[in-house]
Amino acid sequence: MHFIDLEAQYKHLKQKIDKRIQAVLDHGNYIMGPEVEELEQKLAEYVGVKHCISCANGTDALQLAMMVLDIKPGDAVFCPTFTFFATAEVVAYAGATPVFVDSDERTFNICPKDLEKRIEKVISEGKLVPKAIIAVDLFGLPANYPELEKLANKYNMKLIEDAAQGFGGEINGQRAGSFGDIATTSFFPAKPLGCYGDGGAIFTNNDEYAALFRSYRVHGKGKDKYDNVRIGINSRLDTIQAAILLEKLAEFPTELIARNKAAASYNQSLNGKYITPFVPEGYLSSWAQYTVISENREEEMARYKAEGVPTMIYYGTCMHQQTAFNHLSYTDIDLPVASRLAKQVFSLPMHGYL
Repeated sequence: MHFIDLEAQYKHLKQKIDKRIQAVLDHGNYIMGPEVEELEQKLAEYVGVKHCISCANGTDALQLAMMVLDIKPGDAVFCPTFTFFATAEVVAYAGATPVFVDSDERTFNICPKDLEKRIEKVISEGKLVPKAIIAVDLFGLPANYPELEKLANKYNMKLIEDAAQGFGGEINGQRAGSFGDIATTSFFPAKPLGCYGDGGAIFTNNDEYAALFRSYRVHGKGKDKYDNVRIGINSRLDTIQAAILLEKLAEFPTELIARNKAAASYNQSLNGKYITPFVPEGYLSSWAQYTVISENREEEMARYKAEGVPTMIYYGTCMHQQTAFNHLSYTDIDLPVASRLAKQVFSLPMHGYL
């Protein structure tokens, strides 16, 4: 069996996807073609925000957010240590300092209580300026945005939602991608809504931010691509990927129901055997991964492998444990919950065709 069955999804959508791709081949507008704008409009409508700006990948989406918010050396950007490298990478790439925050042991997401402690510590030390918070919707579950937004307002900081895994998730009916000042997502093939290559998008209700994003993603363009009013990057979503995503987005609500049914089945079967995922009241997960906690992880994964069931570890190495961040001098004692999770979590197959 497949850990994520893209083959089954393609077979289900083959005629529609092939037709969409053929339309792009026929009109030949491979860069910023009409499907890109159509997708951006439909994504903004689905998420419930004013603006969606597509880009080349999810990491670029975060990097563009750093650029729009003018994150620079001397700034502190708070982010979870238990996440994929890109979340902290873009902070360092901007010259700022990532400040790692421990996990909530039930949801795996960034812990608001630990976050406030670290904000207060940075303020008391006086070496860095607290500038922004990046919260990650880990494994499909939105982070605790009601509390995170309170902290962002209290300390006059910007809040960025990294919804690369969370697209389709909700808090009390409000969809992932609509929280904070800016939200980003990834269309990497393994994500809940994925294309057949790299792709990403940014969401915001801020008109000024949206205009900057549209400029920065095309070399800092002004009135056209040969009028460069600022230093930008080249980060455009290919038209063919937009065409594929249009058909996948149309099917996405149905797949989301199937993912939640699969998760409910897992919960019923595995409750008591492992610590199963926790979804707070009022929250909906898009189940990018179905992740359990086991003190005997290696043995359990070997047993599944013997039965032909693939498993994966997300994530075996926290940000504070990465060689690239050794200079920040964190230890596992500083971030105990995340350090423990990295040794105990593993994920089972999850997709809309399970």
